[in-house]
Amino acid sequence: MFSLLKHVFAALVCLSATGLSASETILTVTGDVQPAPDGAQWDLSLADLRALPETQFETHTIWTEGSSRFSGVALGDLLDHVGGARGTLRATALNEYSVTIPTTDAVHGGAMIAYLRDESPMSVRSKGPLWIVYPFDEMPAYQSEIYYSRSIWQLRELHVVAEN
Repeated sequence: MFSLLKHVFAALVCLSATGLSASETILTVTGDVQPAPDGAQWDLSLADLRALPETQFETHTIWTEGSSRFSGVALGDLLDHVGGARGTLRATALNEYSVTIPTTDAVHGGAMIAYLRDESPMSVRSKGPLWIVYPFDEMPAYQSEIYYSRSIWQLRELHVVAEN
């Protein structure tokens, strides 16, 4: 019971810090995915993301000082939830920046869509409310321009494209 209350409280704190309502869309997932329960595209709220299994890791980034603890949903868990095809993701930020990410990055111990940094929600000014982050300290291969470019912040949309 305490764990459930803790998650509810954390979700309310996140919503208040980001200025979002509990039902407001924070991430849209389109493309080669299963239909959402209502038959439309996947318009996910922060509460929807927080209802998925949470993952955490601590890592350094080239954009922040010191080590940060990120919490969010593993990219693989999100793709499983929406029935995403294997292929590529077109990730787009609030400022229209976009990058292509292969779904092979959606592995256990790989990329996550973070909604907390050091147990606090991330404002748009601090790279939020969503940021695709890799565990850079865990795997030296992630410490490269390829993965740095895929670490898109202010994420708003993922478009899934199946392999041919």
